[in-house]
Amino acid sequence: MGEIRVGTCSWTDKALLASGWYPRGSRDAEGRLRHYAARFPVAEVDSTYYGLPSIRNSRLWTDRTPDGFRFDVKAFSLLTGHPTRPEALPADLRPALARERAGADPGLLDEVWQRYSAALEPLRASGRLATLVFQFPARLVPGRPAEEFLRRCRARAAGWPVAVEFRHPGWWHGDRADETAALLTDLDAAAVAVDMAQTLPASVPPVVRVTHPRFALVRLHGRSSAWGTGTKEERFRHTYTTAELSEWVPRVREMAERAHEVHVLFNNCCGDAAVRAADAMRHLLDLS
Repeated sequence: MGEIRVGTCSWTDKALLASGWYPRGSRDAEGRLRHYAARFPVAEVDSTYYGLPSIRNSRLWTDRTPDGFRFDVKAFSLLTGHPTRPEALPADLRPALARERAGADPGLLDEVWQRYSAALEPLRASGRLATLVFQFPARLVPGRPAEEFLRRCRARAAGWPVAVEFRHPGWWHGDRADETAALLTDLDAAAVAVDMAQTLPASVPPVVRVTHPRFALVRLHGRSSAWGTGTKEERFRHTYTTAELSEWVPRVREMAERAHEVHVLFNNCCGDAAVRAADAMRHLLDLS
């Protein structure tokens, strides 16, 4: 049985900070991470999706967490084909963004990757980096062009652990699920299983496939019907019930029978809902 770790998709979400979960005396950047890491063994870094990380932060995250703590780090938006604001890039790279969008500067992605990966090297060297999470947009539709894009992404990140989350539901529907799992296995990438509302056209089914023997990941986004249409708070506002969490217990245990390490991360980031759900899931899995 592989190791199961449960945590949340952010320890710095504004709603969590405002919820009162962090005690007085632990509300600065260092205190928050130390407090979180004393209660959970894993966290997702989502700030790296919105902007490039820094070596300084990687070193601080390493220094402020105990040995054995693990980070799952989201890939920068430009690397996964998401819209990216020029302000998210370093100033010297902003002029190249317009050229890249016009297909005239393919080297920009390579340069962004070099800076992104170099900044995360302290996390990798310390053993705290579990995986990079490549979350691909819903516009990445299954088919040959998408597969070629995925192969380019993986080649760029050669030598780094990668987990892939698809936001287009077609990747995991019906017979396509087998093809998707085979593709990720061929790419040496872990499949990300997701939990979300299942009543929407954009609903990604909760398919569980272990495509890498080292690692598997579950991201629970809540079950809001505002997915894809509302504000961030509306899209992710959800309080998981015991019955909803219990649905995932056998799935997670099945994953742990096939992967050395399984991470279960809660992204229902409104108030302290994610940390409460993570605590409840740890109890259901007999981890706490």
